[in-house]
Amino acid sequence: MLKKLQKRNSDGFTIIEVIIVLAIAALILLIVLLAVPALQRNSRNTQRKNDVGRVASGAQTVVDNQNGDIASLTSANLRTELGNLGYYTSGNISVVAGGPAAPTNTTNADTVRVYTGATCAALAAGNGQGATATGAVARGIAITYSTEGGNGLVRDCNSE
Repeated sequence: MLKKLQKRNSDGFTIIEVIIVLAIAALILLIVLLAVPALQRNSRNTQRKNDVGRVASGAQTVVDNQNGDIASLTSANLRTELGNLGYYTSGNISVVAGGPAAPTNTTNADTVRVYTGATCAALAAGNGQGATATGAVARGIAITYSTEGGNGLVRDCNSE
């Protein structure tokens, strides 16, 4: 009789073992599902920053081709210089002559603004940086854009 009991207990898994395995699998799945959106957001932000670098390079090329005339930088000739970008479409890139008096960044996640005669400075609201004419040199270029953060958009600016 003892042999029959021992044999019956050694076959298969107990319900507790099955529940533990399912709980571990659910935990792993939850971690993966939470990590994927953050990875996608980081990938988009990296592409945005690469595109902004190309915009800065393109703006400098346009100015250099016009013998340093910063006034020659327009949305049209910048878009022609850039061609296709990875994230941004050329229609969402605009050039604004002259920087604003106070730091400004009105971009959303899909737009880029290039300010001539401007530099970057902290925004008053404390959410990133914007372009301003205060303290800028005449040939200064400030490029404002936004990236995605965990709690919404993060304003950013690059100066050339």
